Amino acid sequence: MGNSSTQQTLVPRGAAHFPLAAPGPTRRYAFLLVPGFTILAFSSAIDTLRIANQLSQQPLYQWTVWSADGGPVASSSGVCVVVDAALEEVGRDVALFVCAGNDIDAPCAAGVVAAVSRHHRFGGMVGGLCTGALALARAGLLTSGRFTLHWENQPAFVERFPDLQPTPHQFEVDDRVITCGGGAAATDMILSMIARDHGAAFATAVSEMCLRHVMIGTERSQRSSIGAVAYSRNPALIAIVRLMTDHLEDTLSMDELATAAGYSRRHIERLFVHSLGMSPAAYYRKLRLDQARNLLSTTEMGLPEIAVATGFGTVSHLSKAFRARFGCPPSQIGHRRRRGKAGV
Repeated sequence: MGNSSTQQTLVPRGAAHFPLAAPGPTRRYAFLLVPGFTILAFSSAIDTLRIANQLSQQPLYQWTVWSADGGPVASSSGVCVVVDAALEEVGRDVALFVCAGNDIDAPCAAGVVAAVSRHHRFGGMVGGLCTGALALARAGLLTSGRFTLHWENQPAFVERFPDLQPTPHQFEVDDRVITCGGGAAATDMILSMIARDHGAAFATAVSEMCLRHVMIGTERSQRSSIGAVAYSRNPALIAIVRLMTDHLEDTLSMDELATAAGYSRRHIERLFVHSLGMSPAAYYRKLRLDQARNLLSTTEMGLPEIAVATGFGTVSHLSKAFRARFGCPPSQIGHRRRRGKAGV
């Protein structure tokens, strides 16, 4: 893209703040809009990146928007979006996403397919929002991994590509190929990448800025305690929560947390009760149990491994705490995930 290297990275001001000590280099995204793309998927992805920059007050992400000819692109709702420039080659550090919609021929245009094929061949990450997976399939990039697209368009996809089977999941991350069913699921997809880049605690804070529940069915309020930590701007609270997050497996005692953070144990206990409505020990356990649920839902790890990885040591200890928090045994969550995979 002609101006991709000189484009300013947007870092809006906001009230909430979640500082990151070592964010690393700015990560770059390019969104290629094809006629009939869905605005909801596009905006869900791009605004999640914007919120990450705003919340951290650092240039974590930069994005550019393309079209095949550089002209505005009409979305499926009839709203036209003005782009930055026409499609051209970019560096391998850019993640290139094809944003499509109900017109399943649009992402299969020769120029679009050639662009994603070339970018992937030279080591770049490629992705598809909504029906953007069609471009990746046409480029031959979906033959060996997991992928998805919107459920409404999956039957037509399978007719075109009978040897390829999309999953029913909201999004799939398979090495350098990332696909999403579209809609609000694009937020979840980007959040997963933010978690990979900057940790689960920061991704959770970004999630709450999107007014998205961290864990459907367990976080019923608009803001969880992680969000309260970010909003408090209290350096002691933020420092201690960061220590807890970094030591989920090799858990620290309250005295060790106090010493590492440079505050008295009594001060920490008062701070947590006042800001979060719970003791530091209760909050620490909540973080570890949330991590256990996440591992059960998204990995192949067994209960003994997860018990160790979250500092519980034994399956019986984990199971008792898990049931008390979530109202069901951890094996039930693992069963749901395996059953979902069996239906793929």
